[in-house]
Amino acid sequence: MIMRKGIYLDYAASTPLDKKVMEAMMPYLRRHYGNPSSMHGFGQKTRAAIEKARAQVAEFLGCKATEIVFTSGATEANNLAIEGVVRTMRPPAQGWSAAGGKPHIVTTAIEHESVLEPCRQLERGEGIVEVTYVKPQKDGIVRVEDVASAVKDNTVLVSVMYANSEIGTIQPIGEIVRLLKPRRILFHTDAVQAANFLECSVQKLGVDLLTLSGHKIYGPKGVGVLYIRSGVGLAPLIAGGGQEMGMRSGTENVAAIVGMGAAAESLKDPRLELTNIRIRQLRDKLIKAILRRIPDCELTGPLEKRLPNNAHFCFKGVEGRDLVLLLDQKGIAVSTGSACSEKTQEPSHVLLALGLSQEDALSALRLTLGKHTIQEEIEKAVKVLASAVAQLRKSKV
Repeated sequence: MIMRKGIYLDYAASTPLDKKVMEAMMPYLRRHYGNPSSMHGFGQKTRAAIEKARAQVAEFLGCKATEIVFTSGATEANNLAIEGVVRTMRPPAQGWSAAGGKPHIVTTAIEHESVLEPCRQLERGEGIVEVTYVKPQKDGIVRVEDVASAVKDNTVLVSVMYANSEIGTIQPIGEIVRLLKPRRILFHTDAVQAANFLECSVQKLGVDLLTLSGHKIYGPKGVGVLYIRSGVGLAPLIAGGGQEMGMRSGTENVAAIVGMGAAAESLKDPRLELTNIRIRQLRDKLIKAILRRIPDCELTGPLEKRLPNNAHFCFKGVEGRDLVLLLDQKGIAVSTGSACSEKTQEPSHVLLALGLSQEDALSALRLTLGKHTIQEEIEKAVKVLASAVAQLRKSKV
């Protein structure tokens, strides 16, 4: 049980470290400190721990352990997936052929910045790829037909987030994968937000590359995973001693990797399904109560086809940042969207891609629940939120 000094409704930003995960990590923070690349017993102890964690993640994803690469987090994993594919595409001596052109990437306009930024850098900064950014429908879901129409003869990679980090919409990645298979185009998905709630078997999904993050699944910060299907060639981003099967040089963060393994193993717990049903029920009560008690607010995206812990709203006449700060003063933690972009004054690129005005996009608030959320917290949060919205609207009259 976690200590409650407030109401935490920002589980999409980060989750508290699970007790079992912490217990698994502790020996590698204190007693077992050997370098896993060393041949002596101290090193082999930590090497064995890394390989156990690799097997735990592989079991969760339904893949081979040799297809798992540990990184410093999801951002690095996403960069490795995108840049790694592109940088294996070596042009001929005379340059890219006129027929084929540069390698082409298809992604969506609502991806996390750790996907969009490397795409922009490769496209605009280095000029070595073409990129098509597919826009979603107004409900935040990308149409398979739109992805299909974006694919070209020189498309080498399609990257579509499994579930959106801001509004929680679930994308039809299975259908997209089936579309791409005959054309042998690689498919990458950022499954960071999906891992707690959705099917992540890479065999069932059919993906070639998949990203996970430790601190989104009750594991530690500073560790992530990239699944790389056997046979997919990637150029590493970090050169050095050749750790992580040559894909990610640098001495491994053993304790964090052990924590990642323990967190992934917990996702196989059959009791998780009941936990997620409870979370969905609480989320639905939260949404209904907010829509009933607070006028001029709107749920972003559909009630279905979204993660069971996500509730995202726009409140007319209120700035989301002001709401976040006022709620924080009252002991309630929420966000305006992705934690990585919350410091910016700009409206969310996700909401703008849905067709919202800048004013509406700036009025957004994201509330995300987790396994420690309880009914009493939901009831108090709604009451305080209604009061805060009224207070902010009154101050602008």
